Amino acid sequence: MNAEALDLLDTLLLNALATPPAETRRLFHGRGRRWPGLEQLTVDWMQGVVLVSLFKAPEDEALAALKRRLHTLIESSVWQKSGAHTLLLQHRYLPDSHTEALLGTVQDEWTLTEGGLRYLVDFGKKQNTGLFLDMRYGRDWVRANAAGKRVLNLFAYTCGFSVAAIEGGADLVVNLDMSRAALSRGRDNHRLNGHDLSKVTFLGHELFKSWGKVKSTGPYELVIIDPPSFQKGSFLLTKDYQRVLRKLPELLTAQGTVLACMNDPALGADFLIEGVTREAPGLRFVERLENPPEFADIDPDGGLKALVFRQQ
Repeated sequence: MNAEALDLLDTLLLNALATPPAETRRLFHGRGRRWPGLEQLTVDWMQGVVLVSLFKAPEDEALAALKRRLHTLIESSVWQKSGAHTLLLQHRYLPDSHTEALLGTVQDEWTLTEGGLRYLVDFGKKQNTGLFLDMRYGRDWVRANAAGKRVLNLFAYTCGFSVAAIEGGADLVVNLDMSRAALSRGRDNHRLNGHDLSKVTFLGHELFKSWGKVKSTGPYELVIIDPPSFQKGSFLLTKDYQRVLRKLPELLTAQGTVLACMNDPALGADFLIEGVTREAPGLRFVERLENPPEFADIDPDGGLKALVFRQQ
């Protein structure tokens, strides 16, 4: 993070804040490796809150320089006109992902909108806020394809896919995640959007010990798989994704569809395509969803992979 890289960051943020998005969006995606010197930094527009995240510990001098630039940004006329009132710096490289407020205060709870839907997020409590912004097109796709369907949402987290599915007219969504706290936030997200919770089920269990519960409410017309790359003691992507794919024939209807997602930059889309071909040969690859343009990556396989498969 040298002076030249920070000059570029200044320019990009000033341009982005000159016409701030109406809804939550990523303003700067250094992890796409398109901006030398800024590969470990992202900036998100959280509708009044600007969240700057550092994914690798910088040198003390570089961190001080970054903070000076951000304070200068706060004092600019562009910032004043943007409607931004809070600037947070999250140190994702620390065990507790410490978040400090450079302007305003760290909000325990904040409401965002995406596609007209509302989601609650947290700042300063956990590594992630509760809504993965790069999955915006995935949620749009689910919303457009869920009408009249029974949906299984595996690794549901805070139920963003579930909110999109119910809004799109799904008959039922079953959310499974081992974190009951995340599922509780998922309930909050549904309530925030005025959804009928009788159409939504929340299973706070570890997937590999809960196949019976998952199958009992199936089969499903749509199965969504969006696991973490690694979850200590419960999920290792390179080993356990195959175990999930192997169960798909038992979970799907004859014309069922799967949205399989993965966000490990070390693995390309072929990992999923080959895995499905091997473990669930009745499914055929249909398409890979595009990623939002603000998440452009120097390597097309380096970013989020969201692939659609359908029973033949």
